[in-house]
Amino acid sequence: MNRILLVEDDANLGYILKEYLQMNDLIVEWVKDGEEGMKVFESSKFDLCILDIMMPKKDGFEVAHEIKAKSPEMPLIFLTAKSLKIDKLKGFKAGCDDYIVKPVDEEELIARIHAVLRRSNNLREVKQQYNIGSFHFDPKIQKLEREGKSIHLTQKESRVLHMLCISYGELVESDHILKELWGQNDYFKRRSMDVFISKIRKYLSVDSTVQITNVHGKGYILEG
Repeated sequence: MNRILLVEDDANLGYILKEYLQMNDLIVEWVKDGEEGMKVFESSKFDLCILDIMMPKKDGFEVAHEIKAKSPEMPLIFLTAKSLKIDKLKGFKAGCDDYIVKPVDEEELIARIHAVLRRSNNLREVKQQYNIGSFHFDPKIQKLEREGKSIHLTQKESRVLHMLCISYGELVESDHILKELWGQNDYFKRRSMDVFISKIRKYLSVDSTVQITNVHGKGYILEG
């Protein structure tokens, strides 16, 4: 299930959209102003953000710029009453993937959300190799390379590191890693995951600019 951040200051519309999106198997976090939207974005992991433009404290354009600065690959949809061409162009320049003018047709919104998510997922899957600080990581052949020296990872090590790379700079929840790679979340599986994280940390430790940050009780962030 995809996680959606909805930033909409209209209480009636926000409530209706949240309920409708959740009825269509989307997990929705709804906040009512741009400032709160950024706080929630920074504290959780999302697959897509839907932003109103005219909001108190921070407008949608400001929020979009801040989100893209922190997570360039995060897909955005603007949802707004501003229908002029100049506003749409400003929205796309801010990095949005779609621009929907109110009043909102809920079925069309769902269709557009899934279209944006498909494009986003396809782009992520196309990217097969990653640069992590001074390292080059190729998950397909399970190899981590730096300055001509190679480390051949185990399949599990490679898959854990790949999940962290896909969400580089963003929180990857422990529960998500456990579900995807171990199939369940219990004490012993969690301890096994911690061991793999420690091994990957050791491999990366020769580059002091790279780190895997442990967010207590939540998960991990690969950053540099």
